[in-house]
Amino acid sequence: STSSLLFQKRFKTKFINSYMKKYIAIIKIRGQAIRTSVFADSSIHARLILEYQFGIDCLIGNPTLANKKSIEGESFEEALNILKPMKPKTPQQLTIDTLKKQKDQASDKLKAERDRQKLQKSQHTLFNLSRPTV
Repeated sequence: STSSLLFQKRFKTKFINSYMKKYIAIIKIRGQAIRTSVFADSSIHARLILEYQFGIDCLIGNPTLANKKSIEGESFEEALNILKPMKPKTPQQLTIDTLKKQKDQASDKLKAERDRQKLQKSQHTLFNLSRPTV
């Protein structure tokens, strides 16, 4: 049974390597760029595998076909080890975060309203200047 497992492992590796191509890609995980490799049929397939595994918009650029000179990328397991769960926030921290977001939204709304009023005033002035004086 040990030889059977060894055969299966070698067969899977040979099967993957003979029909799939190796692609190297740079992915972004928590702001950190990581070079990784993936076996796929095409560049699009490699992109889909990586996005499924690490999330949409994780790729920096497109996966490129690896050649003999390519530097090995990190394996999926190594890349996944970087994704460690974050500690949950306390209710006090959540309250502060919510208030900060509300403050930012209010300042954005204030800026938008000031810009709108400024635009309206300038349009009104332009309209008055374009009217003929009698």
